[in-house]
Amino acid sequence: MTQSGTVVVTDAGSGRYTQRVTAGEHEFLADEPVIVGGDDAGPNPYDLLLSALGTCTAMTLRMYADRKGIPLTRTIVRLRHDRIHARDCERCETEVGLISRITREITLEGILDDEQRARLLEIADKCPVHRTLTHEIAIETREV
Repeated sequence: MTQSGTVVVTDAGSGRYTQRVTAGEHEFLADEPVIVGGDDAGPNPYDLLLSALGTCTAMTLRMYADRKGIPLTRTIVRLRHDRIHARDCERCETEVGLISRITREITLEGILDDEQRARLLEIADKCPVHRTLTHEIAIETREV
């Protein structure tokens, strides 16, 4: 078991790229697809990144709907990552080269009026993972 808030990734020993991920009491495998030399024993790193955003979005919407008494019965979040030319991005600061783009599609189920739907879509952008991904991130690497 790892300390809360800490994720440990180690070689799983079963494949070229297969990694064992331990997060608290949870353990699962991550891998690369067969087409790039992996065994496809688990989601790839971008699948995990999108999963973090998708689960955070759905959880944030559920918490907000419950707190405000909004009759949201189910949320489906579909995400895709790709790279586009910066010049094709209208809202981006970067003007040259390629940038990452995450497309997020949200389906809100329940008897919701237009105002509730609009508010929930605003709230989706307030999930902590969304905020992390859209703000400056400092990643510090050190050998221990």
